[in-house]
Amino acid sequence: MKVTVFGIGYVGLVQATIFAELGHDVVCVDVDEAKISNLKQGIIPIYEPGLTPLVEKNYAAGRLHFTTDAKEGVEHGQVQFIAVGTPPDEDGSADLKYVLAVAKTIATYMPEHRIVVDKSTVPVGTADKVAAQLQATLDEKGSDLKFDVVSNPEFLKEGSAIEDCMKPDRIVIGTDNPEVEAVMRELYDPFSRSRNRMIVMDIRSAELTKYAANCMLATKISFMNELSNLAELLGADIEKVRVGIGSDSRIGYSFIYPGAGYGGSCFPKDVQALVRTAHGVDYQPRLLEAVEAVNYDQKTKLFRNIQKHFGHDLQGKTIAVWGLSFKPNTDDMREATSRVLIEALLEAGAKVQAFDPEAMNEAQRIYGNRCGLMLTGTKEAALQGADALAICTEWKEFYAPDFELVKACLSTPAIFDGRNLYDPIRMKEQGFAYYGIGRGESVNTGEL
Repeated sequence: MKVTVFGIGYVGLVQATIFAELGHDVVCVDVDEAKISNLKQGIIPIYEPGLTPLVEKNYAAGRLHFTTDAKEGVEHGQVQFIAVGTPPDEDGSADLKYVLAVAKTIATYMPEHRIVVDKSTVPVGTADKVAAQLQATLDEKGSDLKFDVVSNPEFLKEGSAIEDCMKPDRIVIGTDNPEVEAVMRELYDPFSRSRNRMIVMDIRSAELTKYAANCMLATKISFMNELSNLAELLGADIEKVRVGIGSDSRIGYSFIYPGAGYGGSCFPKDVQALVRTAHGVDYQPRLLEAVEAVNYDQKTKLFRNIQKHFGHDLQGKTIAVWGLSFKPNTDDMREATSRVLIEALLEAGAKVQAFDPEAMNEAQRIYGNRCGLMLTGTKEAALQGADALAICTEWKEFYAPDFELVKACLSTPAIFDGRNLYDPIRMKEQGFAYYGIGRGESVNTGEL
């Protein structure tokens, strides 16, 4: 099938590449000329395990094309995917200007019937707005061409997006047109060979499904973080509690790891957007508002623990930070806990020496030559001359460091572990003041 994807960001590039890998003829359209030029040279704008070789392979095979020519893209694909960004507006609602701009572009150049697919994460009712934009543009042209709008939300996880795309848990399609459903089934058929993964529903339900999924996962995280704070006050160990409740098949182990808050491009934005959507229909989503509030507070947890350990005057202290991306296996620092911690430390007069296996370029882009912040080439270099270590991201290479080296480098052997990587008892035996998340006063050697 001939497919066009508008917006070559995280979702658009991964989905386009996997469509090409399965044999479809895919044109990728983006307004960023530098990005398109780089992609043609095999320079990928994001870090995602396994993506680069797939892009190179399918581009060389002629199944994956990159262009800034919107007309070329519209004329190419029977199915037109909109995968542009929907950044939060000032009030937290999703900004649809890029989505609607693509809709206008499609209507401007479409030579015949087109199926327009909302792949971007968009609020309930967006398909109606896209259809209205398409129709208004066609009316201005005096055209009587027809179109269909479909909701097809993505459920990719950064760091495992290739696997998620090749072997999806489900493929949600929002349409009430049997002919369009047949086309979408043909497009996605290779993903459903072992079992039927496609779930077809009305458009508004499909739009809500995406937000519901992310908000449910965010709720599990904030729930565990709420319990972790309670565990500290009660002298319990939240990691033991996690195992105790995760063994219940109704709960499971996924997304019940306590930590220093969630981040990324999806959970914070989607929770806020659904809250704003609820307000728009005069409903107060109290649970979602609490999820957001708990996460906001949890992101300050590491800084508050550092203050408790050193006293509120951090002037002149140097803190080593391991992990800058919001999660492992990505270079994405959007809404990352590390950014909250770094900003708070710098504001308090402390210095920061930071390292991340993949996000150093992104950190350089965000902070430039920020006074008080040094980006180091290795995790060991970040420790040199530091007073303490804070861990924001659970990269595998942080799981088993040389603790003797860590202790020798730090002027005061204190570790503030935002992801509970280490055993508190072992840390105590090795002479560290160790602050985990929800480990309880009975196992925490620092003063809480």
